Amino acid sequence: MTTRREFVKKAGKGLLAVSTASALCNNDLFGNTLTTDRQDDLFKISFAGYTFRDFDLDATLEMMQKIDAHDLCIKDFHLPLTSTNEEIAAFHAKLAAKNVTGCGVGPIYMRTEAEIDRAFEYIRRAGVKLLVGVPNYELLPYVDQKVKEYNVNYAIHTHGPDVPLYPDSDDVIKNVKDLDPRIGICLDIAHTIRYGADPIRDLEKYHERIFDIHLTDTYGTGKEGKLCELGRGIANLPVFVRTLRKLKYSGSCNIELTASKENCFTSAAESFGYIKGVVDATR
Repeated sequence: MTTRREFVKKAGKGLLAVSTASALCNNDLFGNTLTTDRQDDLFKISFAGYTFRDFDLDATLEMMQKIDAHDLCIKDFHLPLTSTNEEIAAFHAKLAAKNVTGCGVGPIYMRTEAEIDRAFEYIRRAGVKLLVGVPNYELLPYVDQKVKEYNVNYAIHTHGPDVPLYPDSDDVIKNVKDLDPRIGICLDIAHTIRYGADPIRDLEKYHERIFDIHLTDTYGTGKEGKLCELGRGIANLPVFVRTLRKLKYSGSCNIELTASKENCFTSAAESFGYIKGVVDATR
């Protein structure tokens, strides 16, 4: 059985892990570019905007540039729901200047039809095709109408034992199975484990309706299970990555962390380096 220690040895740690994994993928020991016929993965490793909740957009993009990360799921504290078209254009220009792309928006909580209207109009103006949402159960028929109108994927975030709304993938599918197939799941790995469910089983069972993934890890189960950097907890991320590849999952895998402001950068760098090393080592 492959241990976390072996993967960290392959990937390194923090920023060193990013550069080392890149070198191992593309170069020999003397820096010569290696040729390979392996196919690129269809999924991409990105960051959930929540990871950088204590920082403005400029600081967030600066950290992502240092980590060499290029995709961000947009949160409304970086691009408010009330943003004008000019502000949205300026936002995307800032991302482009740092070689970052917005791969979706959310999660956005929706408790009224008016909030649903606002969220769908927001995603249209933001120019992305994925909305991660948490609608009240009774609003799902209205979400169904909006998905048909706007032609976007709507991924409902799983929340584990903390929130009664959509604790796991089974609950999401039970409530949306008869709705538009573009309404599906944002599978949060750690929250699923904390709820006592198996994210790998959920991925295999529901992959056709999983449109977004939150790459998270946890030290334990239940409400007491604390989230942690990727690879430090009990999530079997190597097997999860192999399963993504086997199923040809083509969505985003957004690293989501809860580290303090002081530890945010090192937590993000370590987690990004670790998962990139896992991706390479499991090929």
